[in-house]
Amino acid sequence: MTHIIGIFQNFNLMCALSGFVVAQIAKFFITLITDKKIDFNKLLCNGGMPSSHSSTVCALAVSFGISNGTRDPLFAIAVILAFVVMIDAMGVRRAAGEQAKVLNKIAKDLFEKGTTEYLAKDLKEYVGHTPFQVLIGAAVGVSLPFILNYFWVR
Repeated sequence: MTHIIGIFQNFNLMCALSGFVVAQIAKFFITLITDKKIDFNKLLCNGGMPSSHSSTVCALAVSFGISNGTRDPLFAIAVILAFVVMIDAMGVRRAAGEQAKVLNKIAKDLFEKGTTEYLAKDLKEYVGHTPFQVLIGAAVGVSLPFILNYFWVR
């Protein structure tokens, strides 16, 4: 039982999870405001504004800096992990999303022209992020550990 309680007392883990949750909730409300529709899928989906991947890894890195200092090896590892994740979100994952858009268009054209059903369902198009989405996600992730640290009981 103490192990389970310990999970919720782990400052670094709570910061990282908060980064994810806050970014996902922000996606929900941004969609609600911009598209004027309720889309509960935004609470768990990849892609969109802000990047929950960036928010999560930046919150983790900053929390290590706060709790262990910036000279700690865990801080260095977390910073490098954050850069890898953010570069991947803008690069490979974004390219995969763009390719999915093209493939979905090809499949739609093939199906509408009466040839054959090419794909049973559309490929997921929103798997990556623009640099701005990653930047905003990073800003969320960097700020959360400072906010949580202010209220954290040690």
